[in-house]
Amino acid sequence: MTTNRLCVITGANSGIGKITAQELARKGFDIVMLCRNLDKARPVQQAIQAANPTVTIDLIQCDVASMASVRAAAAQVQDRYDHIDVLVNNAGLYITNEQYSPDGYELTFATNHLGAFLLTNLLLDLLRKGQDARVVTVSSEAHRLAGTFRLDELARPTSYGAMKAYGKSKLCNILFAKELADRLMDDGITSNSLHPGTVSTNFAADSGAVFGAILSLARPFLKTPEQGAATSIFLAASPQVEHVTGLYFDDSKPKTPTKDAQNNFYAKRLWELSTELVGL
Repeated sequence: MTTNRLCVITGANSGIGKITAQELARKGFDIVMLCRNLDKARPVQQAIQAANPTVTIDLIQCDVASMASVRAAAAQVQDRYDHIDVLVNNAGLYITNEQYSPDGYELTFATNHLGAFLLTNLLLDLLRKGQDARVVTVSSEAHRLAGTFRLDELARPTSYGAMKAYGKSKLCNILFAKELADRLMDDGITSNSLHPGTVSTNFAADSGAVFGAILSLARPFLKTPEQGAATSIFLAASPQVEHVTGLYFDDSKPKTPTKDAQNNFYAKRLWELSTELVGL
């Protein structure tokens, strides 16, 4: 049985998820990569493994937009491991056109929030057995563009706007991380969220011509994936944040999110709604 710390990361085969996996492996973590596309993820798994022979790099199929897939992935993690030290909810999606998940929920919300919510809850018992256990949820400054926050419109909006949907899902990430921190206070598990910076990755590859053009113009000013992953790595591994919980970080420093993101009532109601939607 390995004595390395164990980190589970969603969306670990590209962008900042990949860098996070690489860097934590370099720091001596065993890594479990949860990825939707195994064909794309395997070469990344093999490369990280080859560069870090003293750690184990595991790969499990998981589409966080599908609650059945999240449940299957969590069951595999539970079969293979007796504890988790760090969970990084990294997988994220930005889409231009309205789409729905296999469960019938707006796809951005399902991918960016519900999948992370269900996965975290299913893995809590393993996290309770971890050492200095941490949950790190990748949010975004885009939460400031969420507009009016209506809980009843998250899963099935009456009208769709790509940036609004993305902003709302990222607001959900902060509310979830905050409520989780409160709920886990007595378990010694910390929960924080973060803004990775506006990163130059293929993240919004399917986002359409206009957004694509804006991204191309902005690219020279964007963070590299390495810079973008820095805060995730800091929250996952730094002793400086060992007992820090319930905060939102930017550039590895706490930052104040919007009023809505600090709203305890929203946080509790979102938790209740999410529990219903994922069937917990």
